[in-house]
Amino acid sequence: MSFESKRVLVTGSSRGIGFAIAQELLNRGAYVAVNGRSAATVQAAYLALGEHERVIKVIGDVGSAAGCEDLVAQAVQALGGLDILVNAAGVDYSTAIEDTTEELWDLTLDINLKGVFFCCRAALSALKESGGNIVNIASDAGLQGERLMPAYCASKAGVINMGRALALDLAPRVRVNSVCPGYVDTDMVRRDFIEKADNPAATEQALKDRAPLQRIAAPSEIAKAVAYLASDDAKNITGIALAIDGGTTAG
Repeated sequence: MSFESKRVLVTGSSRGIGFAIAQELLNRGAYVAVNGRSAATVQAAYLALGEHERVIKVIGDVGSAAGCEDLVAQAVQALGGLDILVNAAGVDYSTAIEDTTEELWDLTLDINLKGVFFCCRAALSALKESGGNIVNIASDAGLQGERLMPAYCASKAGVINMGRALALDLAPRVRVNSVCPGYVDTDMVRRDFIEKADNPAATEQALKDRAPLQRIAAPSEIAKAVAYLASDDAKNITGIALAIDGGTTAG
């Protein structure tokens, strides 16, 4: 799967799954626009990628339509067009319904769902011109309910079904697919789920036991799946939601 000379924007790629995707596509020959909300996080990712000449730094927040339009415009201008958009920016809060405030609901939906839509919309002209494609990072929590995560589940379910709708609207010129990870060994999962627990080791094991395969995925595994869906090898695939969850949604 060569991405030689392909122009890619990965939102939320200063760390976690997004960073792994940026690294995977860069290693396969792409020109990659790395995005984060602050200059410091984007610079850190740039350094971690080896200060590569094919890496473009794009600072911007996907939490508003204007922010999406600005960061996509930065990427398109710097790259001279766009072949692939990967929407990886996201937040993950675990809260009971009683503790889910309007502010938390809006923050979750703005970044996880509205941000995906408006980045897609902003990139549409460039992607139509190149005959490109979009890969959205959803979640197994968009395929099934999860306890104590009503806003997150709503946002990721929205990403999946919105992706299906966009796949229909944009065919045959632009493909749109979603990837639905289960728990992935990122700094966010360790910070928000494992390190906050009274017994981190037991909590980590519980996350593994949640999946039939009894493991947590590495970010690189998600990145390889994204690479496949974004590649020409998947040119007959659009509108899917690919679960990479160790079997949690199997039944």
